[in-house]
Amino acid sequence: MTGTTVANGGRARVAEGDKSTRTAVATMYRLTAGHRSAIAVATALTLVGSALGLAQPLVAKHVVDASGRGQVIWPLPALLGALFVTEAATGAAGRFLLEGMGERVVRQLRHGLVGRLLRLEMREYDRQRGGDLISRVTADTTLLREVVSQALVDLVTGSLVAAGAIVLMAWLDPLLLLMVAVTVAAAALVVASLLTRIRCASEQMQDSVGAIAADLERALGALPMVRVHCAEEREAAGIGARVEAAYGAGVRTAKIASVMSPAVELAVQGSFLIVLVVGSLRVNGHAGSLGDLVAFLLYASYLVLPLSSVFHAMGLIQRGMGAYQRIDQTLRLPVEPTAPRIPGVPVRTHPPARPSDTPEQPALALRDVRFGFDPDRPVLRGVSFAVAHRQHVALVGRSGAGKSTLFALVARFYEPDAGHVLFDGRPATELTRAACRRRIAVVDQNAHVVRGTLRDNIAYAVPDATEAEIRRVMELARLEEVVDRLPGGLTAVIGERGGTLSGGERQRVALARALLARPTLLLLDEPTSHLDAINESALTAVMKDVAQECALLVIAHRLSTVQHADHIVVLHDGRTAAGGRHEELLADSALYRELAVSQMLRPGGHPGSGNRAGTSGA
Repeated sequence: MTGTTVANGGRARVAEGDKSTRTAVATMYRLTAGHRSAIAVATALTLVGSALGLAQPLVAKHVVDASGRGQVIWPLPALLGALFVTEAATGAAGRFLLEGMGERVVRQLRHGLVGRLLRLEMREYDRQRGGDLISRVTADTTLLREVVSQALVDLVTGSLVAAGAIVLMAWLDPLLLLMVAVTVAAAALVVASLLTRIRCASEQMQDSVGAIAADLERALGALPMVRVHCAEEREAAGIGARVEAAYGAGVRTAKIASVMSPAVELAVQGSFLIVLVVGSLRVNGHAGSLGDLVAFLLYASYLVLPLSSVFHAMGLIQRGMGAYQRIDQTLRLPVEPTAPRIPGVPVRTHPPARPSDTPEQPALALRDVRFGFDPDRPVLRGVSFAVAHRQHVALVGRSGAGKSTLFALVARFYEPDAGHVLFDGRPATELTRAACRRRIAVVDQNAHVVRGTLRDNIAYAVPDATEAEIRRVMELARLEEVVDRLPGGLTAVIGERGGTLSGGERQRVALARALLARPTLLLLDEPTSHLDAINESALTAVMKDVAQECALLVIAHRLSTVQHADHIVVLHDGRTAAGGRHEELLADSALYRELAVSQMLRPGGHPGSGNRAGTSGA
């Protein structure tokens, strides 16, 4: 494959499989777009400092030659000290600029990654592992910071300084320079042969680190299940295997680096010894002065740092490319579009219509909707029904009938393969996803509660909500007793994933949050699944009140949730099997009667509270 890199919005893109150093350097350079002025100033400062360093051996040569003649020229040692101090100061200033630039590049990358991850298509979350994606924002970008803040400039300045030292060495003694060049070239060949192997080992190590984060995030997210099933050792062993893989890749990287460093050091030290021996013989033979030999030796020793920085920079750039490849893959993952799917249709920017504005159009309508996560295995095979404004509609059906999938389509987490989803009579494809979602609110079966205060969780959708608005939804969701129980009330900090709340309390918090947004359509997924009989009865009353404000679409199994609905839709095998009121379906739908009887649904919603559902309403 070619080594062409393409700049896209200030971001470099590299063809996968091309591991040449030239392509890696070009990619890292394009990554610094927008920060070139800082690099230029830092490079200039570094070169000034290096030039001052190159001048020091020449001053030392004059000091030695003057001393050999019995002369003491005091300004020369003072000049040597001044050159040393100025070199250190300019080098420190250049390094500070580079470190700041590296942090800014990483900040920009992390902002881009976070924004990308929060907007990925839901299908991508089904394919990717959350912990691995997080490691790309943290570990991979940290490695890149070292590359852009150090390696690129070291590569340039090291090469220029080495070239300057070589020119001055050639001026002092071409023969000695030739001997040095032979030993350095041998080390360069060794380093060049190892660069590609370093990148491969680095990629394997970064992948393994990402896998560790993904497995650990999975285990910690289900920690109660892990402990109940005494699976700590099994999980530790699985994550341990990932740790061993990262260790193996790290050892391979260290092994390659351990060969590179001695190769450079031996070449430099060997050339230094050659210069010392051969140069001494040439001074004794009057082929050169002692000052020339001292200056040449200083340049030979001075050559160590730039050459080492060049070789180290090339290895670091290859390691950074392993991390950047993973970052680039993440930045190329598809995100949800911000414009309507139909080209040429203008984006609707004004607020969604309230029920009084469009009384003739249902809040939600589905027309022959078909969908499958896998095209060969459809989940919905033709679903059609409507939810009018201020209407309470219940969805029932066996597990796997497609109820939750239907909710995901209404929330536009996925797009139908065929058919139409309409909001207030307008196809969802004519609206942005944000415009559709502003019309709805969702209370999931696994109610999501994030770490923060109880008020933060309730006001998540409306951060600037007033206390009166929050108190109103708390009363609707029957949250007063929860607030009274928690120390601090609304300011009480809720633990990770709402661990300090019961399942029913988390569901009521999610309901309050949804109601605060004043949606046109409220979606409830198994709202009574975590509630006791008293709270279930209270929630049934809440749903009656909510249905007076907005349309209500509920997935339910309990009869107490279903029997008071204005309309019930029965799903079976991904299709709309029946529809009507509770009494009508008991009389006319065998499937609905079977669902009621098989689940032993009672008029009160719990076993033992009355006659069997199959006969109570017939």
